Amino acid sequence: MTKEILELKDVTVRFAGDSGDGMQLTGMQFTNTTALVGNDLSTLPDYPAEIRAPAGTTYGVSGFQLHFSSSDIQTPGDSPDILVAMNPAALKINLKDLKHGATVIVNINSFDSKNLKLAGYANNPLEDGTLQGYNVVSVPLSQLTSAALENIGLSAKEISRSKNFFALGMMYWLYSRPIEPTTNWIRSKFKDNPLIAAGNEKALFAGYYFGENTELFTTRYNVEPAKLPKGIYRNISGNEALAIGFITASVKSGLPLFLGSYPITPASDILHELSRHKNFNVRTFQAEDEIAAISSAIGAAFTGALSITTTSGPGVALKTEAIGLAVMTELPVIIIDVQRGGPSTGLPTKTEQSDLQQAITGRNGEAPVVVIAPSTPADCFAMALEAARIATKYMVPVLYLSDGYIANGSEPWKIPEPDEIPKIDVKFRTEKEGFYPYSRDENLTRPWAIPGTPGLEHRLGGLEKSNITGDVSYDPENHEFMVRLRAQKVKNIENDIPELEVTGDNDAEVLVVGWGGTYGSITEAVSRVRKKGLKVAQAHFRYLNPFPKNTGSVLKRYKKIICPELNMGQLARFLKSEFLIEIESFNKIQGIPFKSSEIENKIERTIGEIDNAVR
Repeated sequence: MTKEILELKDVTVRFAGDSGDGMQLTGMQFTNTTALVGNDLSTLPDYPAEIRAPAGTTYGVSGFQLHFSSSDIQTPGDSPDILVAMNPAALKINLKDLKHGATVIVNINSFDSKNLKLAGYANNPLEDGTLQGYNVVSVPLSQLTSAALENIGLSAKEISRSKNFFALGMMYWLYSRPIEPTTNWIRSKFKDNPLIAAGNEKALFAGYYFGENTELFTTRYNVEPAKLPKGIYRNISGNEALAIGFITASVKSGLPLFLGSYPITPASDILHELSRHKNFNVRTFQAEDEIAAISSAIGAAFTGALSITTTSGPGVALKTEAIGLAVMTELPVIIIDVQRGGPSTGLPTKTEQSDLQQAITGRNGEAPVVVIAPSTPADCFAMALEAARIATKYMVPVLYLSDGYIANGSEPWKIPEPDEIPKIDVKFRTEKEGFYPYSRDENLTRPWAIPGTPGLEHRLGGLEKSNITGDVSYDPENHEFMVRLRAQKVKNIENDIPELEVTGDNDAEVLVVGWGGTYGSITEAVSRVRKKGLKVAQAHFRYLNPFPKNTGSVLKRYKKIICPELNMGQLARFLKSEFLIEIESFNKIQGIPFKSSEIENKIERTIGEIDNAVR
């Protein structure tokens, strides 16, 4: 039958099923293919904390959302246009998020009494009116996959595990995606197991041709490539961009890169990625615990390496004493915190902006460090370079605050030309004459002297240092001097970072400020509000300690300042205390990012309150 092809500007797709159904793999393959097509895109992986929750249960559901478009987009979408639900539990968990009238593709073979009971359904939602108002497409995914792979030589379990490729092939047909990138990936991934490769590839094609031939679909869709600036692009996640950024910083500084790390969700992928790049003089050390990890990084910094350690919020808590040691010894250690929901173990696989207070003030004594935060997955690359530049120029620890949403999400990244990336100048002290370990240059930076350099022998440790000589000192006046000096060195960095940029309406009375991964949702919300003719401005912080030099003057220009955060108002509190300006917190602590519509509604209510007060 002839099927209509409908042109769409953008689409939000969500795949959902058991954690063993391969939804993350399916979503990433759809994402990579979409990137090759040339669409702008943004993703939101969502997976359970349990390594393998009982099959069919709601707490074992894994999901992957992708928003792709023919124009510039900022978020993975508020509400999916289409849900592929591999079982009843996936339907139950995700139904509340769908747009009214959305398409729901279900694997009807999984809607048996056992799976319905495991999902907590008293009745079959496909039959009791639960899905009224949705376009429901019931596909016997399991049965069709089994039929396609019959007599191929795979076990029943292996055949069942291939049904995600059937679903992927069907979605490729539905949204006019090419199938070849995934067939090439399958052949490469399973080159040592040709039977598995043949089965997955056959399931992929079976799903594609099912879409072509079935009468369940009367329309297929097309989304034209986005008109992005010219260049070479690749799809990249935040953790990948961060790893590549530090490799680049290593090359541009001429320093070997050292990572001391203890695995923790959602930061472990950085260790995995960097361990693959020994050819770039990268050394990775998987330590026995968080304390050993940062201690090894401090030692590597002492010996002249570009030294980083990766963790999440609980790991930063364990590293706290050692961070204080890095402050006292004034060594350029970079601590990467990929934030997640807390406290304690909290929500290991969910996102949160919960560690800003810990990053800025969470140490004993007066122990200031530089704190920066990327705003998008691709921005993780640029901020890795910036972290390396600041740490080595000022001989100071830098705390790099990513988060689970940025780390696991992905977007197109324009690969920069190597010559476009500035060199990171590093100066090791080599002259014996006049050397003291705590002498200072114009930036209050002490010299970086490699151990073993003749005549430059010196000791470091956690006891207070005497100014200039670096000897242990218990003198009261010296202690106060050194505390103030270390704080002033960090404060002075405000002269070496970009000023806070404001976008939007110059005559707006409302400013929306944010930091980290809220950037996309805020930007999209501000854009929507302005298209309605309302005036609003936006400013996003990538530098959190010190703040950009013009922060106070920017904030004082507005009647109302809204600060959306995935916490209880940590940035808002710092801005209030620093600049004595009222900040209206807008908080969400659910382990999931803001929807643009949530911030959009908040902006409109605030503008309405100002208008009503004027009247």
